[in-house]
Amino acid sequence: MFSLLATGGFMDFLSTQLVQFLQYTGFANVTLGHIIMILFGLTFIFLGIKFEFEPLLLVPIGFGMLVGNIPFYPGLKIGIYEANSVLNILYHGVQNGWYPPLIFLGIGAMTDFSALLSNPKLFLIGAAAQCGIFAAYAGALALGFAPNEAGAIGIIGGADGPTAIFLSSQLAPDLMGAIAVSAYSYMALVPVIQPPIMRLLTTDKERRIRMKAPRKVSQLEKITFPIVGFLFCAFIVPSGLPLLGMLFFGNLLKESGVTKRLSDVASNAVVNVCTLLIGITVGASTQATSFLTGRSVLIFCLGAFSFVIATFCGVLFVKFFNLFLKEGNKINPLIGNSGVSAVPDAARVSNNVGLEYDKTNYLLQHAMGPNVAGVVGSAVAAGILLAFLH
Repeated sequence: MFSLLATGGFMDFLSTQLVQFLQYTGFANVTLGHIIMILFGLTFIFLGIKFEFEPLLLVPIGFGMLVGNIPFYPGLKIGIYEANSVLNILYHGVQNGWYPPLIFLGIGAMTDFSALLSNPKLFLIGAAAQCGIFAAYAGALALGFAPNEAGAIGIIGGADGPTAIFLSSQLAPDLMGAIAVSAYSYMALVPVIQPPIMRLLTTDKERRIRMKAPRKVSQLEKITFPIVGFLFCAFIVPSGLPLLGMLFFGNLLKESGVTKRLSDVASNAVVNVCTLLIGITVGASTQATSFLTGRSVLIFCLGAFSFVIATFCGVLFVKFFNLFLKEGNKINPLIGNSGVSAVPDAARVSNNVGLEYDKTNYLLQHAMGPNVAGVVGSAVAAGILLAFLH
């Protein structure tokens, strides 16, 4: 040491180490792309906290964007795309489609299908809203995406984040980050995007339509539905088995009345842990070097297009269907928007817009019917696309 000091070697050693340290800091590796994605992450967090736009999704995704866009020196095994890093291991659950079925298990355990069972016609609204998926699929093909990529992009129109992750993990893993962030973004923006479309497509008279109170659904019906529904849907689209199976299984746990502990775990611990892991890892996957591309911008545009088309189709289908229904049995077209799978936000939007025109006309219970039908519909649509394109 004394010899180093005497010869000045220690100062050379210190300066070398200091230079190396500076090379490893984020300041030395930052790019404009990192700054842009960090700003996006801060925006997501702001929207989630300030306006409560799907905070359980936007806050984890937004913070994940911050995590994924801290610049670092390559080779440290800390980035989400570096093999065997901690983030990369957690991201396996997204890449391999492990988390979405577990979230569907929790959704099933939280979902009450009574509104749908009391008025089965509402199934058709959920089916009509899936048109956005196939419109986006056609649009992606027209823009030059490969068929498998177009299918993964199209599912954004179902406004179902877990389904979008599951399908993109199977069809287009390289586009998963953009597809997942787009799907969750539009889910969160349901209260912003849908009301103007609903007002545009409906008349004042239609917005004031009062629907009959739903009939009481028996416990036997509630128990039978997940079993029959699963068998029917799974036989039609076996490729949707991971999502459909877990969705209906979770619902059976809830409605059977004898598995409360399992239902509670599924609807709380399981779904919360998976939501956290999906949020932080999907956010981190938006690493600027991999995410900021022209294709990502196109995916966001196609996502908006598919979501708008889904809302249009849901509302217009109800208006068309009402032509065949007698007075007193007509459906308020404001619930047509809830055919997308954003549960329960789309149903809340139906109710809130309805209350603007009649403060005593509560549509929430009716809107939950097509809303939960949309969950099933998006899973079925994903199964269809997977069967054709895998």
